[in-house]
Amino acid sequence: MAQGSVRRKKRGGRSRYYLAAGILVAVVVVGAVAWRAYQSPSKAGDGGKPVILYIDQGNGVVNATNFDMMASFAVSHGFNTLFFQVYREGVLLFTQQELATFVSDAHAENISIFFSLYMTNSSQQIPVVALEAGENGVSLDMSTLSLASQVSLLAELKSEYGGQTAVTTTDMTSTLAPDLLVLETYAASQQSYIRPGVIGSVGVFETSNETEYQSEFQYALQHSDGVMVFDYAGLLKSGY
Repeated sequence: MAQGSVRRKKRGGRSRYYLAAGILVAVVVVGAVAWRAYQSPSKAGDGGKPVILYIDQGNGVVNATNFDMMASFAVSHGFNTLFFQVYREGVLLFTQQELATFVSDAHAENISIFFSLYMTNSSQQIPVVALEAGENGVSLDMSTLSLASQVSLLAELKSEYGGQTAVTTTDMTSTLAPDLLVLETYAASQQSYIRPGVIGSVGVFETSNETEYQSEFQYALQHSDGVMVFDYAGLLKSGY
């Protein structure tokens, strides 16, 4: 570097001009990239953390006809993981072949996919089919169940499944220990529960504008082990 600097100096004022111009261009480019990252929180760099988009079938159906559109949306918004609801209130929504196709399509976009099981009654069973499609993980969405039922279901999942396990919960002091414990920290008052060791959440329905959404997204991403956004339908509606 020192020798190159000496050679440029010997060429006189024009060389200094080119050097200064080059530095200015570099600064402008770096600044522009940083500004875009600030403006789009999901592209600001997650350091390998899960950046999760939850797809709730109760808010907007995603199936074989529009899964690819959803996956492309996720990629364009910087998400690297899907929590895709495939079981809802005791009903498995897709066949094993459809589940395997969703996994293949997500992986083609370089996205991890967890099948989310929304369980609302202790009599509901973990569908074995959902454990055999090659997905990256399975998430239990079961906050309405008793703690004893939640503990039992998570233990059952761990014993029967070789992939990653996750739990999404509204219990800010949950003692459950899946691979990913996602706290549904949608309200501003719940931000104090966002910390290392858990994954914080953003509820689009709790934000009034994009600036607020970006701020909450960044806070969860920076202060916990990742971030989950609830949900895809809400993001589409908001236009964020």
